[in-house]
Amino acid sequence: MKEDSPKAIIIGGGPAGLMAAETIADRAPGVAVHVYDAMPSFGRKLLMAGRGGLNITHSEPFDAFLVRYGEAADWLEPALRAFGPKEVIAWAESLGQKTFIGSSGRVFPESFKASPLLRAWLRRLNEKSVALHTRHRWTGWDDTNALTFDTPEGEIRIAPDATVLALGGASWPRLGARGDWTGLLAAQGVDIRPFRPANCGFETVWSAHMRERFAGAPVKPVALTVAGNRLEGEFVVTASGVEGGAIYALSRLLRDEIERSGEATLRLDLAPDRSRERLVRDLSRPRGKASLANHLRKAAGISGVRAALLRECAAKEAFLSPETLADAIKALPLRLDKPSSMESAISVAGGIAQDALDGAMMLKALPGVFCAGEMLDWEAPTGGYLLTACLATGLRAGLGASRQLSPSISGSGDDPTGT
Repeated sequence: MKEDSPKAIIIGGGPAGLMAAETIADRAPGVAVHVYDAMPSFGRKLLMAGRGGLNITHSEPFDAFLVRYGEAADWLEPALRAFGPKEVIAWAESLGQKTFIGSSGRVFPESFKASPLLRAWLRRLNEKSVALHTRHRWTGWDDTNALTFDTPEGEIRIAPDATVLALGGASWPRLGARGDWTGLLAAQGVDIRPFRPANCGFETVWSAHMRERFAGAPVKPVALTVAGNRLEGEFVVTASGVEGGAIYALSRLLRDEIERSGEATLRLDLAPDRSRERLVRDLSRPRGKASLANHLRKAAGISGVRAALLRECAAKEAFLSPETLADAIKALPLRLDKPSSMESAISVAGGIAQDALDGAMMLKALPGVFCAGEMLDWEAPTGGYLLTACLATGLRAGLGASRQLSPSISGSGDDPTGT
């Protein structure tokens, strides 16, 4: 690129920022595209999320897919229609990463890993002459509106023609998403909603026996109910509470109830494969000399951590008759006091308010500055929804920046894979 070429600066080297960079490189030829990240390497949260198998999107019908974004669904719909599950699959396969659909409907690369996809993506960006800079921590703007960065060589200042911010939320700060950008944008008049943990565990007060004997124990089979929403799955007891897939799926409801009432009650069905009537019959069998623990195990299949939960959470009166015991097994109340820390949450709610942005993801208070990814105020469950929306908003912000850099560009549905 020539020294006087227009500059597009992307701050944040996660999926949203890299997608914005690729989009600008494709749609605004002649623009010098630079990506800056504070960490020593790119995509660190993506790599961590993919350690147990990288879930890139979900295969369910689009209308059902869109509902997973809750109150933000209408706002995100244009971006997700332009780059939704089908486009995510095509994008991954354009990087040489064939995909498959798991039994749950989740979509994974055949390698099941994030690292091959990320390496292929960074190679492609390099081939498109996108410049990648690590160990550059953004510190704001100077009095001439140039971007300022702390680097190993000292402070540098850059005057861009368009900026895309993709700085992440405030979960897993050790991987780079520290949320410390909120003060910089708030000082510029940008409306920032407080961060709240999402896809998180919850805390309760266990007895010493429960905490010491069963921390780390998976609870299954089990069904969980909160606010009329029932979900069969599993979770894990921790030293301070509960976590795991079924808990994460209900975390928005649990968190919101705690914010309203100061606590939330999660109802556990410890025998989801048995009706109450069957449990009453089974528990009414003569017990003889068997202990209650052995009776529960033989008659109702309740043992181990599920039996411990029953003793921990049920009232004493629940053990007086087969009927009351069956009621406790089918709807055991587990009180949750607060979400786990923001730092341990998989994702967050909160961030840049939706009405602070125009349709191109540009900040109304800062013309020429576009935003994408988890720094925006939306949330979604795990299952590929988080990554899809990061990619989709990255594309949309990249297209907005491209149109600013090259006004002849039109349309909002282009995808950078050419598929």
